[in-house]
Amino acid sequence: MTGPLVPFREVVLKVHSRCDLACDHCYVYEHADQSWRTRPKTISDEVIFRTAQRLAEHAKTHALPSVSVILHGGEPLLAGPARLRRICEELTSAFDGIAALDLRIHTNGLQLSPRYLDLFSEYDVKVGISLDGDRAANDRHRRFADGRSSHPLVLKAVELLRQERYRHLNLGLLCTIDIENDPVAVLDALTELEPPLIDFLLPHATWDDPPPRPDGSPTAYADWLLAVFDRWQEQGRPVPVRIFSSVASTLGGGPSLTESLGLAPTDLVVVETDGRLEQVDSLKSAYEGAADTGFDVFAHTFDEVAAHPGVRARQLGLDGVSETCRRCPVVRSCGGGLYTHRYRSSPDGEGFDNPSVYCHDLAALVHGIEARTPADTVAPAVAGPAELLAAQEDLTRTLLARLHADLDGGGGERWARAWELAAVLEGSEEGARGLDGVLAHPYTRTWLLDALAALHEDRPQAASLAADGLQTLLAAAAVRAGLDLRVPAPYRDGGLVLPTLGRLTVAGPGERGTVLVRAAGEGFLAGPAGGAERKIRRSAAAEPGWLPVRAFPLPGSPFPGHGFVIDDLDPHRDCFAAPAAATLAPAAAGRLGDALTEAWALIGERAPAHGAESLDGPLTFTPLTGGAPGEPWVGRHGYGALGIGADQDAGTLALTLLRGVRRARFRALVDVTDLYAADGAWEHRMPWKEELVPFSRLLEAAYERLALAAFDPRYRDGLPQALDTLEGAAELTIGGKRLLTRMRKEF
Repeated sequence: MTGPLVPFREVVLKVHSRCDLACDHCYVYEHADQSWRTRPKTISDEVIFRTAQRLAEHAKTHALPSVSVILHGGEPLLAGPARLRRICEELTSAFDGIAALDLRIHTNGLQLSPRYLDLFSEYDVKVGISLDGDRAANDRHRRFADGRSSHPLVLKAVELLRQERYRHLNLGLLCTIDIENDPVAVLDALTELEPPLIDFLLPHATWDDPPPRPDGSPTAYADWLLAVFDRWQEQGRPVPVRIFSSVASTLGGGPSLTESLGLAPTDLVVVETDGRLEQVDSLKSAYEGAADTGFDVFAHTFDEVAAHPGVRARQLGLDGVSETCRRCPVVRSCGGGLYTHRYRSSPDGEGFDNPSVYCHDLAALVHGIEARTPADTVAPAVAGPAELLAAQEDLTRTLLARLHADLDGGGGERWARAWELAAVLEGSEEGARGLDGVLAHPYTRTWLLDALAALHEDRPQAASLAADGLQTLLAAAAVRAGLDLRVPAPYRDGGLVLPTLGRLTVAGPGERGTVLVRAAGEGFLAGPAGGAERKIRRSAAAEPGWLPVRAFPLPGSPFPGHGFVIDDLDPHRDCFAAPAAATLAPAAAGRLGDALTEAWALIGERAPAHGAESLDGPLTFTPLTGGAPGEPWVGRHGYGALGIGADQDAGTLALTLLRGVRRARFRALVDVTDLYAADGAWEHRMPWKEELVPFSRLLEAAYERLALAAFDPRYRDGLPQALDTLEGAAELTIGGKRLLTRMRKEF
């Protein structure tokens, strides 16, 4: 077994080993393992004490923030209020000052009364109740030994838990699926009770003892659940349903929300009434002794159980499922199914090294939920360039708001006044437009990230970095808006840099201070408070001491006059893997601009779909020193900035631009939406290099290569294989699949 030991964060504590119902689908009493017969009926004081001490020790060793303890059975309420109080007292005392304790109890509800609920309220014990639906559905299995219905008593318990004084304890309803029950009637009966959660459970089964399928359908359970899903959608999703939420989460790149699905490592252990430590309880459905570890709370630690081979086998993620499952594109969502459901005892069955006995159901369920997921749940940024730009601007504004919140009044007077001025700018149409233009500048994002990092690392210059950046940003915005507002702007080393506009020399080298800036005609005025102002024309490159950002129009660009800019002035531009070059001499900047214009013309001829008309917005090029020719650099900044070598011919630059624009666009998408699951550490073959790479790298490389293939057909080699690999992989989210569809059309 490989990988670090996974500590237990969830403990099932068996407090009573008998039950007051005779459910014929119960894994404890009706399945292969009959060890309950030899267990004490009720947990003893000694077992309670040793469990509490061992568990607190485990939490302290692993610095766990919280641990969930689920009181279970049999029927745990049969232990009685006094015994349950003792359990709560011991656990609460043991965990005091070590970790938060999340106490829960799963019950059939028959014994539930205010006496129990007052106790549970005292110790904040959340209550989950088992109910299989309407009376007909519930009574199919959940009856007393003499055949009497349990349904009226369960409803009484649920209604009691719905009372205002106990509502905070309501954990929800657990419903075991029987496909002979009417799925719509079952859901309607459950949602009518307004639980905070519904948890549908597949009945425990193995390949030796498969689940009933009256019509022989291999997807009968998926069909039943999808009928529930459709009704749930029709109702407006009134109650969270765990199995649906889990599939939706994994399809979106997130984690599984239940042990029965997904690849997350198990972190659950069972303590029996006699103190024996066992693996997950459902294993009792496989064979006699399947859950045994040989350990108990008297002689062994929880770490010893966590290292048990049977426990570790359920902590291996993708490596812990069968070869069939590893090749399946829905494995992230289904996780190979519940470990117990994979068991087969035949000589060629390999124990648990099989797909789930519900394999076809799980695949159909995942595909069915995916097909029913509306398009509006996919990030709009995947749909097109305008949406991507809007999402990027929202992200920058979110970071700015976060910086303000994190400063929490600690930004000083300069920040406070600048923040008030930002509100003034936002209050007019021209000011808001000017502010939008500066916030869209890619190095505004770099300043924000630098300021947030400095603040969270408690660097002494954090407040100054934040205020300097916001003041210069607002000064540039006011000038762009043409507003006659005097905005204080700091200069460093004798130069004032106005983002997106240029650099003005206001003092000698090494000097620093503040000048007031305000718009005036086609330019702006700058000068010290109470002193003479100097007038600058924004576009005048020959203005003494003024060096504007060089802008180059592109024929066919949707952004006239701003096809691209060369920014070798911004102080935050040095954010690439290769260092930023010094400010270019006018002749060198002109040559680079000409080469870039020629390269775009070449792209327009050979790959028109990727030419100037395909741009999402203005591009910002920053010359770098070093780096491989033809290799664009995408750094830690906002969308639209590329670092390039200053001396490249048009042909090399054309490939650089194609790579860079696609790379920047892909990473901008990843900034605002999940295209693939972050926990997918599996590797795939990159056909054109014959090497194994992470999924994220293959997706980005294929996306980039599609643009190169439009320019040079030689880059088509390997793309069909790569697209097939991507389509069959488990890591893609719904948004990623939409992107892949676009990539296939493009190819």
